[in-house]
Amino acid sequence: MSDATIGKEDYMHSQFKYWKPYVSPFDPCKPILVKSYSTPPHLYMNFQPIGLAQFQSPIQALKHGTLWPQLYSPYPDPHKGVKPK
Repeated sequence: MSDATIGKEDYMHSQFKYWKPYVSPFDPCKPILVKSYSTPPHLYMNFQPIGLAQFQSPIQALKHGTLWPQLYSPYPDPHKGVKPK
């Protein structure tokens, strides 16, 4: 995915970033054309607001690994393995 397919605002606030690494013609391995990394959602919050919504049950919070749905980040990348358009 490139900046052309995603608006700059969406790109900066998405949890997954993509880039195209240099592919050497002399590399003996099959090239990885698009790589990705994730950024946690708390990077985009200046502070934790008072009264931030919580998961309905402790079981849900444990399954997601956080008490607050807005701070949940799916891992690994849900688009991994999907060929870019």
